[in-house]
Amino acid sequence: KSEDMKLGGVSIYLCVSLQGGVDNEVTLTAYITIALLEIPLPVTHSVVRNALFCLETAANQEENHVYTKTLLAYAFALAGNREKRKALLDSLEKEAVRKDGSVHWQRPGKEPQADLPYLRYRAPSAEVEMTAYALLAHLTSQPAPAQEELSFAALIAKWIGSQQNPNGGFSSTQ
Repeated sequence: KSEDMKLGGVSIYLCVSLQGGVDNEVTLTAYITIALLEIPLPVTHSVVRNALFCLETAANQEENHVYTKTLLAYAFALAGNREKRKALLDSLEKEAVRKDGSVHWQRPGKEPQADLPYLRYRAPSAEVEMTAYALLAHLTSQPAPAQEELSFAALIAKWIGSQQNPNGGFSSTQ
């Protein structure tokens, strides 16, 4: 599917069937929707409205990958859809990895890293990215997040902070 739209006189061509580095069409649609909502385009804009409709349909699928769920949660948080945001965050919480007083998400089927002396493990970039999107979904809420949610978000932020390299950067460019 593709759609040509005009934003402030600039033509933007959206093609949601591209696969370049993205797992699937749902993930790419979520990326594009997030970008449009961060512009910010209103949820009433036809392109955003149509994209959110597609994402709502996709969010109801049980087999969504954890990475896709984090993107969907953030997209619905930006759109102000509290019910979808909460449902996705509740689902994600069940899949969270809790370790050393922090919380993060990892890809299904990934073998846990062995703790090696004098070597600090850093997660792959996809895990840093999806954990960061989960944090954004927790913190992007109207009304403001409750204290319980902020406490959980602090555990996520702790893990993300532990992933910094000695120069202060991350393995992810996202």
